[in-house]
Amino acid sequence: MRAFQKEAKMLEQTTAQITTALDALMPYLEFLIIAIIFIVLSRLILIRIRRKLIKNAKSKRQISDIKIFSRIFNMIVLIIVIFVAFFSYIGSWSGLGIFAGLLTAGLGFALQKPITGIAAWFMVIVKRPFYIGDRIKIGDTKGDVYDITLSHVYIDETGGIADSEDYSGRNVMIPNYKLFEMDIINYTLLHEMVLGEINLLVHFRSNLDKIIKIAQNAADKYAKEYADQIKKNNKVRISFKDNGMNVKVLFYSPITKISGVKSEISKEIYHSIKKQKDIDFTTIEAKEILHE
Repeated sequence: MRAFQKEAKMLEQTTAQITTALDALMPYLEFLIIAIIFIVLSRLILIRIRRKLIKNAKSKRQISDIKIFSRIFNMIVLIIVIFVAFFSYIGSWSGLGIFAGLLTAGLGFALQKPITGIAAWFMVIVKRPFYIGDRIKIGDTKGDVYDITLSHVYIDETGGIADSEDYSGRNVMIPNYKLFEMDIINYTLLHEMVLGEINLLVHFRSNLDKIIKIAQNAADKYAKEYADQIKKNNKVRISFKDNGMNVKVLFYSPITKISGVKSEISKEIYHSIKKQKDIDFTTIEAKEILHE
């Protein structure tokens, strides 16, 4: 009987301890549940708003702004929840300044490159050297920006090991801190058009006026609408080479279409020249040059 009473007392004490612990944890569990609900609801609302804004966006720059600032809003919500949880747990808000100072000093010493990357991210969203969807070149990497995060710029690479403006199939992640160390070339900051070049090497005895006309007509046939959009003109320029006359065709095209436009102009010139008896060429050198 005495053993039974002892076990009952121990069970009662254990139950009391569990109840006390649950009572102590209950405020934190309530806060955790509220925080999770708040984060989930804010995320769902933001997703709906972002989808609607992207659907109504009229340019890639608006889409870029929507994606970047929605990510900023997510981070702000998460930081607020973490700070409220931390200082609610310690039961005092008076240590906020001291905590922030120590945190800044520690991060500054141990995380120099990541902090520099965050500074570069702020530079990108404030100064806007490029947007999501822009064709850029950072160092030796060229391609289209498809995401900008707190730590990296994501690029859908073009060219790669091939001499081409077509997509290589590789995705390059560039740490943000490198944006302060390397030149950034943006091919589409002001507009989508860039300058392409095709070089034709023809014999000295060729009818130069005729080939100029053929080259100009071919450029205007496939690229005049693009030149008109930025109020420019496609041009043909002539220069001497040791083994003939170099006919340079300069045309404007959207960066994403320039390889196809160059190919169409080259074919048009080739087939037109083949029909002429007073134009002689044995070599076509085609090299694309992009200018900012």
